[in-house]
Amino acid sequence: MPTKSYRWLLVTLAVVGLAVDQGSKYGMFRWLYQDSVETYDGGRRGEAEVVTGWFRFTAEFDGSVPPCDCSFSGLQTWSAPLMPRVNHGALFGMGGQHKGGANQIFALISLFAAGGICVWATWKSTAADGWLCAALGLILGGTIGNLYDRIVFNGVRDFLYFYKIEWPVFNVADCCLVAGAGMLLAHAFLFPPVEEKAEAPKTTAVA
Repeated sequence: MPTKSYRWLLVTLAVVGLAVDQGSKYGMFRWLYQDSVETYDGGRRGEAEVVTGWFRFTAEFDGSVPPCDCSFSGLQTWSAPLMPRVNHGALFGMGGQHKGGANQIFALISLFAAGGICVWATWKSTAADGWLCAALGLILGGTIGNLYDRIVFNGVRDFLYFYKIEWPVFNVADCCLVAGAGMLLAHAFLFPPVEEKAEAPKTTAVA
């Protein structure tokens, strides 16, 4: 009897995570730009209060960085004529002070991570584990979402801000990565590995 495969779950969560991440980034930056105000450095900032005193949507735009003269220019300016101010580092701005260098390093790490997950997904033991497939799907979706930003914008667009506790601004891809990593950690401690059943040797009847 063939083992049930959950690869469809991995692919579905990766596609949905990527779509929601990019849709929310483009849509939110486009919306917040409309009522944005000019900042002291010539850029712009748009904000929308969600939970008063706790949480808001925020988007910043950099007037000093022009869109590239390349095939990405349309993707860069779909939300606004100004380039978004981006996080060049990893989660919570780690390594962001190095800007271009950090972005290239984390883009390369993201590329290897996405490739590793795709290879991992080909294993039969992985496909047979629904929880593992769900975790890898979320991580893959978040990884590709932020990788897209690093390639197109030279950094990651963030807009979710818990300002009450001064939590670093983040995005939907980050949420997918944290949720997937948490599930992966829980899986390592709570679920035993799925063992592949060996087929019984065939016997030949003796006449």
